[in-house]
Amino acid sequence: MPFNKFFLGNDSTVEDFATINNGVGDIYIGDRTRIGLGCTLIGPVKIGNDIRLAQNIVMSGLNHNYENISMPISEQGVTTYPIVIGDESWIGANSVVLPGVIIGKHCIVAAGSIVTKTVPDYSVVAGNPAKIIKQFNKLSNKWEKIS
Repeated sequence: MPFNKFFLGNDSTVEDFATINNGVGDIYIGDRTRIGLGCTLIGPVKIGNDIRLAQNIVMSGLNHNYENISMPISEQGVTTYPIVIGDESWIGANSVVLPGVIIGKHCIVAAGSIVTKTVPDYSVVAGNPAKIIKQFNKLSNKWEKIS
């Protein structure tokens, strides 16, 4: 298969047993970013600067097509939607980020979360599906729980 673009920024690290697959979409990893042990990135994925991905995270920008019931799913191709991770974010171990998700700047995804929707800047999300549990309040200058 033809491969797409791959970029690894300055002072960035991809740790052992990680899989970077740019077969169906570009992979961009910014500066000072660490991709943890055993992570899987399937493009299109754009990861910003100063990001921390813990262990065994899956980010896949593709879905297999399945609509035609007279054909095997493996013969129906794929659809891609880019994943974007904003600068200064931290994704906890064993999390999954689904196609089309944008995670904003300085966000935290708790370990084991399944991120199905866009996460606004300065938010903490957790769960399956991931929900906002904290946000930074610029008026109080504090992280506040969301009820």
